[in-house]
Amino acid sequence: MSQALYVGVDLGGTAIKIGLCNAAGELLRTHEGPTQTDQGADAVLSNIAAYVKELVVPGTEEWEAVQGVGIGIAGFLDIPNGIIDFSPNLPFKNVPVKQIMEEKLSKPIKINNDANVAALGEVWGGAGRGVEHCVCYTLGTGVGGGIIVNGRLLEGFKGMAGELGHMSVVPDLEAIQCGCGRMGCLETVSSATGIIRMAKDAVERGDRTSLSIVPNIAAKEVFDAAKAGDEAAQRIISRAAFYLGKSMAAVAVVTNPQRFIIGGGVSKAGEFLFEQIRSVFVKLAPESASAGVDIVAAELGNNAGVVGAAGLFLRA
Repeated sequence: MSQALYVGVDLGGTAIKIGLCNAAGELLRTHEGPTQTDQGADAVLSNIAAYVKELVVPGTEEWEAVQGVGIGIAGFLDIPNGIIDFSPNLPFKNVPVKQIMEEKLSKPIKINNDANVAALGEVWGGAGRGVEHCVCYTLGTGVGGGIIVNGRLLEGFKGMAGELGHMSVVPDLEAIQCGCGRMGCLETVSSATGIIRMAKDAVERGDRTSLSIVPNIAAKEVFDAAKAGDEAAQRIISRAAFYLGKSMAAVAVVTNPQRFIIGGGVSKAGEFLFEQIRSVFVKLAPESASAGVDIVAAELGNNAGVVGAAGLFLRA
């Protein structure tokens, strides 16, 4: 009999990435296709099924070796029942994804939050190898999170554990409304979206900044300006870093991780960002909760989601 294989699906707003892994967490190959959110939930799920079958051809020995398909999804999920309650970037509301995909693929299906599966991927084959207690942040359009305790993913009652981007960390006087409907979420200041918003606000206020001549500001341009000495950009990045460090200090006294792993597009800013986060974390966390704790970059990049989703059958 062939070795056991597992398929991971990273369901994004613009693209769906599929990966095939073995039981050791090695990524054997990947396939990618457009999400086509404008065509609705049924079309998106049909696309997932089609891309899985393009990666692993049904009826082959390899297909028979597939033990299950894990799907990482951005949004609020009822994980035990396999339902997407709501996703801000996908056309899903109260959609029974597990049931539908099992009918389409005739394979066991597990779903989980995209940041949770990224955390699993990093623990299985990335920056969290050998670490039993760690917390993963994904800094992109939003801020996602995944918490690993005793080597296992912490999901909570309905799968809402680890929604770090929706920790309310910004004081009321500075807070704006998050996409989740609440005020002051970490996501509003420390995501790429939050950084871009703050940069545009600075330009509109008339702050002296090189960003005023940038037609379509991206987060990378804000970081580049800050590194080049632009004071307005530096204030924006310092603010994003401060609230990340503040949130980590709060998480540290709840889960006491050995390591924080930061991934996503914003994390590519590297040590310029990480040094500021570490400084805030050490100042705000009790010494007993911060001593010996690492804050490091994720290693798997865009592959963390598919590897972790495949690992839902082995590591969850």
